[in-house]
Amino acid sequence: VSVFGLNGSKLDATVPLPSVFTAPIRPDLVQFVHKNMAKNRRQPYAAKQQAGEETSAESWGTGRAVARIPRVSGSGTHRAGQAAFGNMTRGGRMFAPNKVWRKWHIRTNSNQKRYATASAVAASGVSALVSGRGHRIADIEEVPLVVSAEAESLNKTKEAVALLKSLKAFADVAKVSSSRSLRAGRGKMRNRRHRQRRGPLVVYAQDNGITHAFRNLPGVELVNVTRLNLLQLAPGGHLGRFVIWTQPAFEALNQVFGSQTETAALKKGYTLPMPVISNPDVTRLIASNEIQAVVREAGPAHTKRPFTQKKNPLRNTQVLVRLNPYAQ
Repeated sequence: VSVFGLNGSKLDATVPLPSVFTAPIRPDLVQFVHKNMAKNRRQPYAAKQQAGEETSAESWGTGRAVARIPRVSGSGTHRAGQAAFGNMTRGGRMFAPNKVWRKWHIRTNSNQKRYATASAVAASGVSALVSGRGHRIADIEEVPLVVSAEAESLNKTKEAVALLKSLKAFADVAKVSSSRSLRAGRGKMRNRRHRQRRGPLVVYAQDNGITHAFRNLPGVELVNVTRLNLLQLAPGGHLGRFVIWTQPAFEALNQVFGSQTETAALKKGYTLPMPVISNPDVTRLIASNEIQAVVREAGPAHTKRPFTQKKNPLRNTQVLVRLNPYAQ
């Protein structure tokens, strides 16, 4: 994999592709793990405990030709005699009111989370998936995109912008900036006033100022290579986040994830998952010479109906005439 300098030019040095980029890409597992992990950020909500029951109401009992629902006591006002408390009444409580002790958080197996993260990292190295997710990568030279270690020492936003422009990756940040819009609904009043797309994810190994340089760019997120998070690698459960790696971070991936045969240095006893089949392209497999040499030839596109098959005389005029000559 090529390494790019701060001016956007290729350096002489190259880095080998880490084994994690050969991990199986499993959208089903990524969506499952993402759904469970996203639930762990929820805040509990509940209905007020006294809501709908802050009135003195008592059933009139039987014998008065009215339903036995509790009714507001008193007289001389519209409210007196109205049904109360029940979930079918006006101003009553809801059925099974929400409680804050609901089970809000979901525990996910560590191995599943690691598999999903490895899968999301592997998907970030496939340009078709990155482009299909909506990232503007038409002009960049290579995916995955690796920049030299000097990028970790940037500490000014204008330097970060200059780096992105030299890598021809600034179009993705511009896309985020132009997508910012007001949120529909009540979230406007709840500190979630605006919505916008996601931009590049910058992965570094050591923070020598890089977080200060990139943090004010819209849509750009930063993460340490030892803290890779599925919620950032596959936002919304969709694979193919545009990731910009610094060279030390890219080289550290083998320590973080290991390979299919060697355990990871930073995860005790963990090895990358093996793909079930080495080539998942089923269409290419079927079209291969080895399989085509042993399969039967394809039959005709339309098989002729056998003579013995019964035909419906109500739909087939010729059969009707054969049965009833007077029908013509």
